Parts: sequence; structure tokens; C-alpha cells
Amino acid sequence: MLISQILTSKAKDGVLTIDKGQSVRDAISDLSAHRIGALVVSSDGHTADGIISERDIIREVGKRGIDCFSLNVADIMTADIKHCSLKDTAEHALKMMTEGRFRHLPVIEDDKLIGLISIGDVVKARLNEVESENSAMINMITGH
Repeated sequence: MLISQILTSKAKDGVLTIDKGQSVRDAISDLSAHRIGALVVSSDGHTADGIISERDIIREVGKRGIDCFSLNVADIMTADIKHCSLKDTAEHALKMMTEGRFRHLPVIEDDKLIGLISIGDVVKARLNEVESENSAMINMITGH
């Protein structure tokens, strides 16, 4: 299964972004309001400058306490982000996420932010794929 297929199955709400000059408090508010685990950091909404996740925030709370809420997103975001393209496979994305120990992966084509997938999206897609293959094999064996 390709990343393009995973994005097709997701809601078409676009990618939620936050500017690196906004506060961590703003990021927390957005994450909570939308019930999501990460925001792509972007100055223009079309390119990915970084990513800020619940884990980034919790790590800073552990170091600095709630004083980190007044910091800018740029101060705690992950700037060196991994990403995938529409042509990458779900297996490739899952391997990157597992090895890198992160749960969100921006999808970028021609330096443009296309989407954001979570490890849950990839696992769901893989389970659907395995289920389809299993059904096809059962039908082939039983002659249906």
C-alpha cells in the first residue's frame, strides 16, 4: 500500500500547522482542540520547518516545568524532521517511525507539505491490506 492511498482514506481537512513564533501554549491549545498528537511547524502553511508533538511538550515540561508554555514553538520543536512521499510504501513509513521512535510523519512532494500520517493510520492501512490478502487466499483455497 502506498502513502497516497493512506492519505486518500483520511479526512480531507488538510494539515494543521503552527507558526514557529507562536507559543507552546498555543500549540497545546491546538492539539487539545483538534484531539491530535502533533502539528507541523510552518511559516507559510505549505512547507515543513519542523514538527511539534505531545512528546516534545512533555519532555520540556519535565525539564523546565510549565514555564516552557511561554516559549516559542521554535524553541522546542523537532527541526530535523523525517518525511515520506506519496510514492513511499506503508511498510517503509512504518519502519521509519518504528526505528525513529516517532508517531507522526509529514508527507512532502516537491518540497510542498501534502499531508501528515500517524502510526495509527499506517497500522490501520496495513491491517486492512493483510485482511484483504487473507480473504483472497481463503477464497482461492475454498474455490469461492
